[in-house]
Amino acid sequence: MVQDFEQYSAWRQDVAMALEKYQMWVNAAELADAATEQRIARALARLADDRLSVAFVAEFSRGKSELINAIFFADYGQRILPSAAGRTTMCPTELMYDPAFPPCIRLLPIETRASNLSTSDYRDDPAAWTVLPLALDAGEEMHETFKQVSMTKHVKVEEAKRYGLFDETDPDVAATLDDNGEIEISLWRHAIINFPHPLLKQGLVILDTPGLNAIGTEPELTLNLIPNAHAVLFILAAETGVTKSDIEVWRTHIGAGAGRIVVMNKIDAMWDELKTEAENDAEIERQQTTVAHMLALEPRQVFPVSAQKALVGKINGDMALLEKSRLGALEAALFNELIPAKQDIIRKQLSDDLNAVVSIQQATIGARIRDIVEQLQELKSLRGKNQGVIAHMMRRVEVEKKEFDGSLFKLQGTRAVFARLSTELYTTLGMDIVHKEIAAVREAMAASRFVTTGIRGPVKHFFDQARANLAVSNGKIAEISEMMEMMYRKFAAEHGLSLAVPMTLSLDKYRKEVDAIEEVYVKQFGTTTLLITSRDAVIERFFDSIASRVRRSYRAANADVEAWLKVIMSPLEAQIRQHKDQLKHRLASIQRIHDATDSLETKIESFEASQFALEKVKARLNDLAGNVESAMQRSTAAAFEAAA
Repeated sequence: MVQDFEQYSAWRQDVAMALEKYQMWVNAAELADAATEQRIARALARLADDRLSVAFVAEFSRGKSELINAIFFADYGQRILPSAAGRTTMCPTELMYDPAFPPCIRLLPIETRASNLSTSDYRDDPAAWTVLPLALDAGEEMHETFKQVSMTKHVKVEEAKRYGLFDETDPDVAATLDDNGEIEISLWRHAIINFPHPLLKQGLVILDTPGLNAIGTEPELTLNLIPNAHAVLFILAAETGVTKSDIEVWRTHIGAGAGRIVVMNKIDAMWDELKTEAENDAEIERQQTTVAHMLALEPRQVFPVSAQKALVGKINGDMALLEKSRLGALEAALFNELIPAKQDIIRKQLSDDLNAVVSIQQATIGARIRDIVEQLQELKSLRGKNQGVIAHMMRRVEVEKKEFDGSLFKLQGTRAVFARLSTELYTTLGMDIVHKEIAAVREAMAASRFVTTGIRGPVKHFFDQARANLAVSNGKIAEISEMMEMMYRKFAAEHGLSLAVPMTLSLDKYRKEVDAIEEVYVKQFGTTTLLITSRDAVIERFFDSIASRVRRSYRAANADVEAWLKVIMSPLEAQIRQHKDQLKHRLASIQRIHDATDSLETKIESFEASQFALEKVKARLNDLAGNVESAMQRSTAAAFEAAA
């Protein structure tokens, strides 16, 4: 596994190095503009920040934590995550590595659930978290620190209600109260373990969920962490098979698809010593088939394992026990599918960026070469001509320069329209309108007399309005694009500039994000759920996370639009500067020849040398772009061998 991730990291570094070399040559050749710099910076950031997330989802006592220990942490010779009978993970727990932090556990207090902020909103607020250092050289002490994720406390019913952790309409809730009328809840809302494990250093992020009931009470899981995981391991217990709650969570929150893996854990409970090994295997296979049928999967998509025996086998070096645990088949399926799938996504994104960058550079170099060729033809045509012809040519260039200056004056009018449309764009896309819509929904929901109609109506309007705002914003973007495309074509036709169509932008992916958020909301909170859940719990528990998720989508859309508006005119402006300089140099060259202060042949030789140098730059950039493409297409193993 470590080698798989090291190979993937080597591939990313290989591509990044090739891209950085290309960037250096672009800058050295003075071909960079704002659009190029933005695309290359985005591509490099994508490579540097790339992470692979794996979520473990199950009811409690299914062995999630033990499976994580067996797959990822057996080399430490002990359990890293607490694992015992009953519930050991009480809050969603992320294991990752960020070099900006020391080894530690960051814990978000459960009291933050009383606010109108989601877990994601607190990630950028260091003061909200309790930080406990990890003593990496003291195994027992570190193990005790890890137990924080299982800590609980007892609170009054009123306090649990404020956190959305007590529903008085639930007929089973009375059984959860102790003799003092208090209920046990998790001490923490979320935990982030910053641990310098080799796999985590390579960009792996592991999400350990605290049981199926937490999926309903912490919407951060349903709206963000689980849907965005590159792989989701859904864990069942072999002896119990698929329960009613298992089926509900599978259908509502996970479902079959890429990166979704079902694990039938604890098969050691089916190892009957009074039966032959073949009989035990047949019994496990029957249960595997039953589980697959109930989840509408093929039996090969269900992996029977014993996480506990696999961990013991790895720690004790018992290869026979490890093989009997069947963990190897699960590990192979996980990493053989996870890394190539993620690599394909990154490869496609980088390829799109590279193609856009290369097309801009080729157009710029092509324009420079064409200008030089035109000047060469112009100068060569002066051979043997008298002063009158040269003077006529000077007047012609001056007329061309005046016409170009006139076009630049018209461009100022376009810039004014561009500024107006940009301002109008932010009236429907800006964060102020999102905050206003969120506040309006909260007021409408709080004032409603009936839970179902009071929630469904305002929330549906919220999603409809979010989509409508994105649609109007998309229309403004299209209007700006059309105006700029006309201007590009006008300058290209009137002045012979080599201009590609300006880069486009679409907000469709953010509309799809809003659709996906609403789909989760509808699945999670159908009419039945709304009828049996108290209004306050729904408002506090769900809408704030929905609002937070939509806010993040809009914030990302604003960042895309801001970056696009900064660079959409840059290729045109770069060509204008280049053409303006070329006209000035042409006029100066002809003037010097007219005044007999410069040799015509010397000038021709100079331009021919410039043309040759530009052709070399063009060829070199083609080679460097080819190197980036080759690095992207190279396998992870080949990149790893090259790095070694």
